[in-house]
Amino acid sequence: MQIIPVIDLLNGVVVHAKKGQRQHYQPIQSQLNATSEPVTIVAALLALYPFTQLYIADLNAIQKTAGTYKANYKIIESITQHYPALTLWLDAGVSNNAELNIWQKLNVRLVIGSENFAHIDHYSALKPFKENFILSLDFMLHGYQGPVELLTNTAYWPQDVIVMTLANVGANQGVNTTLLTEILARAKGFNVHAAGGIRDQKDLAMLNELGVHGALIATALHQKQISAEQLEKFSA
Repeated sequence: MQIIPVIDLLNGVVVHAKKGQRQHYQPIQSQLNATSEPVTIVAALLALYPFTQLYIADLNAIQKTAGTYKANYKIIESITQHYPALTLWLDAGVSNNAELNIWQKLNVRLVIGSENFAHIDHYSALKPFKENFILSLDFMLHGYQGPVELLTNTAYWPQDVIVMTLANVGANQGVNTTLLTEILARAKGFNVHAAGGIRDQKDLAMLNELGVHGALIATALHQKQISAEQLEKFSA
């Protein structure tokens, strides 16, 4: 199983994402390092374990705030330069071809979030781009966000799909196994990655048993709830 650490960027710093309530996110308070400076946080995560992939959520870009592309673009570019061997998964709220063109200039795997599309035609209208993009099926507190076809019709899926349960993110309350089981049942042949609520090695063992391909983790790493030895045990 792939273990992928997560950092959420907002206004140039790493913040603690919790339950998808983006308006309340505060700078991260990590037990791995005393800073919220992005490159330093990445270094701390890699000191914990030699991860080969890193998920970045650019919350300025996702929320379409003022100065969206200037807020974190240089930081993300700097991470790619500092760690060229690290594969970055980047969710920058891409919803159209103009945004796609901006972020494709970076050496990253783009995450395309279902929450950014009101209609399946908007998703389908994205020009063909790097074949290794990732689809994120986004679930907020009030349920799935995005065109229903993206959720129910696997013909729209790339190889890698994230089940992003934002209601569970940062809450230390465990994963939504019911939802994961439902999606895994129709995801034969796809790589399903779980995001939201992973607390400890027991949760990792459960995900591994379910057949989840990857696990995206933030809070449990920063709070040292999962050790390097446990990461090694479950990493593929």
